[in-house]
Amino acid sequence: MTENAYWFNYDIELEDGKSTRFHIELDPATLTMIPASPEPYPPWTQLSYQQCKCCPLSPRTHLYCPIAVNITELVDRFKDIVSHKNCMVVCETVDRTYSKRTSAMEGLTSVFGIVMATSNCPVMNFLKPMARFHLPFASVEETTARSTSLFLLSQYFEYKKGRVNSFDFDKLEKSYARVQLVNEGLLARIRSLGNRDADKNAIITLHSISQFLSMEMDFSLTTIAHLFERGSDA
Repeated sequence: MTENAYWFNYDIELEDGKSTRFHIELDPATLTMIPASPEPYPPWTQLSYQQCKCCPLSPRTHLYCPIAVNITELVDRFKDIVSHKNCMVVCETVDRTYSKRTSAMEGLTSVFGIVMATSNCPVMNFLKPMARFHLPFASVEETTARSTSLFLLSQYFEYKKGRVNSFDFDKLEKSYARVQLVNEGLLARIRSLGNRDADKNAIITLHSISQFLSMEMDFSLTTIAHLFERGSDA
């Protein structure tokens, strides 16, 4: 384990007793995931293979998709697991431990989420601060609150540097629209790799969340707005 790295241990135990662990480390300076698997990587991880429509990288300078490389082990271990299969998921972090008895899909969605946000994909890099404060099994409401709050905090720091003059969600909405394209691209990569569906459904869940967040930006964060309404004075 790299000294001073942020780390996450995901232990997933299926109902048949089989268990597996995913260890994720982030460089403390860049919040980029330290690759867990060495080369050679499978052909489907090459950047030119089903490359995302919004990808700014070039196959001439980047042989592999940075996210695909980091989910290789995850996809390989769970490609034959049915998504609704029950399991116990324990996530140990530097600060605390979370656990939940849930479906394989929800457990994998949490793992996919942090890996995708920290793999140094240019489209996903805006999510790195949220990954630093990773919340396993987050609901859509929690994700909405965290993503918008951290975005506004980033805008504040940009304002302090004189780089922005206003606070709105236009930039965040556009960023999540590109996240949807990355999710679609990754799904295309792994669609034919397994007989079952857990890994694919994890990507679909993340895609649904990003779609929801994009809609929320259009509709003034309606699902959490009521939390900030003042009640009548007693």
